[in-house]
Amino acid sequence: MRINDDCTGCGVCLPDCPVAAIHEQGRRAYIDEDECVECGVCLRMSNCPVDAFFQTPESDRWPRVLRKQYSDPSVPHPHTQGVGRGTEEMKTNDVTGRFKRGDYGMALEFGRPGIATRLGDVEKATRALAAVGVHFEEKNPVYALFENPATGAFKPEVRNERVLSAIVEVGFPVARLPQVLAAVKHVAQQISTVFSLDLITRFEPDGAIAVLADLERLGFPARPNAKINLGLGRPLID
Repeated sequence: MRINDDCTGCGVCLPDCPVAAIHEQGRRAYIDEDECVECGVCLRMSNCPVDAFFQTPESDRWPRVLRKQYSDPSVPHPHTQGVGRGTEEMKTNDVTGRFKRGDYGMALEFGRPGIATRLGDVEKATRALAAVGVHFEEKNPVYALFENPATGAFKPEVRNERVLSAIVEVGFPVARLPQVLAAVKHVAQQISTVFSLDLITRFEPDGAIAVLADLERLGFPARPNAKINLGLGRPLID
């Protein structure tokens, strides 16, 4: 995104950028293109009195186009042909039965509006997780960034791209939970943005969530303010 010479410097657009990439200089505004995530909010929502915002051809070129794909919910991911940051099934496991007994699913959600993330930070986590033997979800948009899924390495040219947020989705056997959480805890010290950890598990027949005690013991107590995603459909598991 850029701002053309018609800008009058009125400042009406400054609060609208979710990553604070719009700045004033003299009597006009400009966009810090390195910080911009190409979400398109300024183009759609700024109410610019002179329509000074425009999108450059570079926005659609690789690898910068990744910014749009991960930040603008109206732009589909070529790898998945869908919009959004992750898959539809991970957080509705009671309906889909995607993760069976004996396995856990986990998501790491990087960045948020106002903070964003560089894909290089996401790669730090994928490398750490690959080292402890997780399976990366192939239907997740992040999978298309891999140069080598076995090592978690991304294609070098994508690492500096800045996006509003990205989700890494993995699966692994129950017995590997301590190693996976230890890897997350270690790599968290190397990451310069915020991220949250979601764990997907099956309820026990009596309704208990057996993993809660293990999470507490391993230093990852579950937050009571977690959100619940309801799957709208007939359950595939009992």
